[in-house]
Amino acid sequence: MTNSASIGQPLDRVDGPLKVSGAATYAAEHQLDHAPLVGWIVEATIPTGRIKALDTSAAENSAGVVAVLTHRDSPAQTPFGEPDDEGRFTQSRAMLRDDRIRYHGFPVALVIADTLANARHAAGLVEVSYESEPAVTVAGEDADEKPDELDGGLDADVSRGDFERAYGDADVTLDVTYSTPNQAAAAMEPHATIAEYDGEELWVYTSVQLIGPAVQVLANTLNLDPDKIRVLSPYIGGGFGSKLGLHNEAVLACLGAMHLERPVKVVQHRRHVFHNAPHRGNSVQRIRLGASRDGKLQAIGHDSFMPRARDYAFAEPTGASARTTYRTDALLSRHRVKTVDISLIDSCRAPGHSIGSLAFESAIDEMAYRCGQDPVAFRLANMPDKDPSSGKPFSSHDLAECLREGAAKFGWDQRESAPRSHERGRQLVGYGVASTIRINILVKSTTRIRLSDDGSLIAWANMTDIGTGTYTILTQIAADILGLPAGQVQIELGDSAYPASCGSGGSFGAGSSGSALRDACMKLREKLVDIARKQESLKSADFDGARFERGKLVLGDKEVPLTELVRQSGHDYLEVEGKVEPGEEHEKYSQHSYGAQFAEVTVDRDTGEVRVQRMLGVFSAGRILNHKTARSQLLGGMVWGISYALLEELMLDERYGAFVNRDFAEYHLAVNRDIPEVEIHFREQPDSHSNPLGSKGIGELSISGAGAAVANAVYHATGVRVRNFPITLDKLLEHLP
Repeated sequence: MTNSASIGQPLDRVDGPLKVSGAATYAAEHQLDHAPLVGWIVEATIPTGRIKALDTSAAENSAGVVAVLTHRDSPAQTPFGEPDDEGRFTQSRAMLRDDRIRYHGFPVALVIADTLANARHAAGLVEVSYESEPAVTVAGEDADEKPDELDGGLDADVSRGDFERAYGDADVTLDVTYSTPNQAAAAMEPHATIAEYDGEELWVYTSVQLIGPAVQVLANTLNLDPDKIRVLSPYIGGGFGSKLGLHNEAVLACLGAMHLERPVKVVQHRRHVFHNAPHRGNSVQRIRLGASRDGKLQAIGHDSFMPRARDYAFAEPTGASARTTYRTDALLSRHRVKTVDISLIDSCRAPGHSIGSLAFESAIDEMAYRCGQDPVAFRLANMPDKDPSSGKPFSSHDLAECLREGAAKFGWDQRESAPRSHERGRQLVGYGVASTIRINILVKSTTRIRLSDDGSLIAWANMTDIGTGTYTILTQIAADILGLPAGQVQIELGDSAYPASCGSGGSFGAGSSGSALRDACMKLREKLVDIARKQESLKSADFDGARFERGKLVLGDKEVPLTELVRQSGHDYLEVEGKVEPGEEHEKYSQHSYGAQFAEVTVDRDTGEVRVQRMLGVFSAGRILNHKTARSQLLGGMVWGISYALLEELMLDERYGAFVNRDFAEYHLAVNRDIPEVEIHFREQPDSHSNPLGSKGIGELSISGAGAAVANAVYHATGVRVRNFPITLDKLLEHLP
């Protein structure tokens, strides 16, 4: 009998009822014994310099105000960015430590009052004057600093073969430059924290993707014993990398709570989020391709130029797609950054691959046309048999089959091959394709489980669920392995008191935390079987064929309830701990998830308006743990890819290092009307090298190629290649017939 909660089944989200009924407690919603005071951030209005004068008297005398916290009375902190030997998620995030301004929007005061309205009103009464200093706010091709490493520990530069010679000898060459703008994660839930401090212990209710580093960063910043800090983040309304670490509002709430020894809540206003939370930096990408006349790639060159926030060591690997997607005789990938005085630049969904694929897959499309080849056929002719950047074998490689299957399902062979050759009235019609690839990672994780004598199972881990379905997937893994119904499995996440897990990010969450849970469940199975072996009535049972079904241990024609086995142990419950960590398989093999995405667009020849009419994706990401949540992840990434291709741009006023479209009225996102029929297909092929579950990362897969498929379709429709994203109508109009 198939368990309706077994791995792969499209089980509804187990936390869904809590969320739709308002019972799921997000960061700003935790109820304490005493209602927290409310803090409002006062932001700097210069990009760099010092506070010359600060008058808080009017604010302090305003109704309901309890305190106005500034650098003059803030608790002691470790300087920003220290210690040097810590990573960026655990280095000090000091706020209000001194009179220095790090960037436009940097907090200069926190007004703490009894209500949000009173705090916000009083914040407008704080008077600040500054002594400005010269600021660097823009980075382009002048970026010339080589980072020590890229996000994910990747090398800044990779060179294989003699690129200059291979490029110079190529029959067909392409040398183009693409650019992508600053972009915001724009999670539905803004960054929020409630902090409570009793003079000894600090409790922090926040929205953060990585729990362990959150404890350490607070300890390092506030000079506290990490054992005296507890971080709780059971529900997160989206993060997309901007909540990997703790940032401004969390530190400010803690400072307020420590200063007053009363609970303090700080919820970033949406306009605050654009400066007081990380964003994705703009990129300039020069791509050089060389090929033979028959379309075989001989040289792939990718040079990336991006900003890096001062004293914050994050460099995005935009060349990741160029390094691993296609075979080539010579490869050259280089990354350079420029230190800038703007708000923190950090991971955003699929760092490197998402914006790197926008440029690289567009350039590959250009090369296909330049070689006189069909874009799908050109890609298929350049499939690698090993990782071009490292020479390692792939753990599995399914990109070619994704392309073939996607082309057949999309009807690719029915398109007119020549650009600008298909019209529907005043609409120009085009079709585009892009390969999709995203690195697969396994991160050390631990989980503890307990099976009670009533048949219920509880699992604990400081893993987080950022809306991806972690509660559900972990429920299915435990239910499947132990033969329990979903209703008897309880997953407890998002608490630093629980065993250390990987957290959410980098598409590693499900595979890593799920494999640790699997390990715990397999150990529990062994323990239950050992108990059963001692029973006289089961001496002749078939233990070699032992199965766990319907809450029972099944031994051939004999069955024994798990509840009975727990009681026979002499305890009220059985408890074990499982773990997983990367090993030889992740050193030996190059591991990725794959996909192929196809788009149909129309472009109004009179207005230049682009409309995506349909999208189709075929994806290969190992074993699918839940087909419903996996589809949701892929659908969300495809929507975001459309948004990156056509809409999203965080506009910078270069004079002040300030973003001018700091709300959802002017930071344009794809909405329901922008999104067409989206068709998603899986090629399910478990990868035994990836993790014990055979799954691969899926959360960031589809965003890594969706935008390029749309961009390539726009070119096919119009014959116009826009190389500075997003593709807005003003960039098309002057070229339309």
